[in-house]
Amino acid sequence: MNLRAIIVGMVVVGMALVGPAEAQKKKLAMGCTQTASSHFAYCVGQAKAINSVVADVDVTVVETGATVDNLKRMLKNTIDYGLITNDQVYLAHKGDSTWKDSPFPDVRNLWYYTASAVYISVREETGIKSMAELAGKKFNPGMRGSATEKMTEATLAGLGIRPEWVRGGTSDAVDAMKDKRIVGYAKAAEGFRLDASTMDIATSTPIRVLPFSDDQVKKAKEQYPYFPWVKVPAGSIKGLGEFWTQAVVVGFAAPKSFPNDLAYKIVKAVIEDKEHQRAAFKGIAEDFAKLTLEQSLSPLHAGAVKYYREKGLKIPDNLLPPEAR
Repeated sequence: MNLRAIIVGMVVVGMALVGPAEAQKKKLAMGCTQTASSHFAYCVGQAKAINSVVADVDVTVVETGATVDNLKRMLKNTIDYGLITNDQVYLAHKGDSTWKDSPFPDVRNLWYYTASAVYISVREETGIKSMAELAGKKFNPGMRGSATEKMTEATLAGLGIRPEWVRGGTSDAVDAMKDKRIVGYAKAAEGFRLDASTMDIATSTPIRVLPFSDDQVKKAKEQYPYFPWVKVPAGSIKGLGEFWTQAVVVGFAAPKSFPNDLAYKIVKAVIEDKEHQRAAFKGIAEDFAKLTLEQSLSPLHAGAVKYYREKGLKIPDNLLPPEAR
């Protein structure tokens, strides 16, 4: 018997062993982020929450370059739904900024699970103590393809600060920090807690988190009103009191074509069963629905609208898509 015959035989046997219920499950590819990020752990917890409650779906977590990459993949129909941030969904929906040549008017919000601070961390030994000192230095603005990357680049450029950008993934940035090839990098936290990748760096390389000055915050807000900001509570970062930094409001979105019944089921599963998600990501919001309705800047998916309406929540008019009016 040749190798091909053996493989075919194994596939047939495997198919025979799969029960009817498993065979009928809808396979969903969820675009996430890179494994070095704390948000990847959230994706795994979210998939467990959905798979344990929604009997007719099987969610698989796909490692990606995060928000911008996920939106591009949704446009190409290579993932079913994915991790996003409210600002990039808004820009993609409008076809603005970096999305002018590839607008995504059919993108729809599902839910948001955290407003995470974005920390700009530098190696302490560099002596850098202000944002302005990043000018001309080798710096990673965030994971390639992420909302953090786009936001950090735009904000620093708007403030007249032009580092020498060093592109790459989170693991690349961690290695470059440890090897002293870059002075620092930008990374979304776990709520206000340092991300796992930053903690990894800090175990061997002392770091310093840089706050924005009040004048920088004011100027950046005027230039980019859709970028979120948060005031970090005193004591969240060792050695720092209360300070302002940018944030990413992180959640999930899907194309309008994503089936309404499935969108309804996964939104319901995620919002009503947080056990797996809280165990995976300590920085999740207490009230996903409230965060979603307050922080969404563009329309919700019709399936999500159905769920939020069932909960008796008032949905702002600008979040209602034409197909759910």
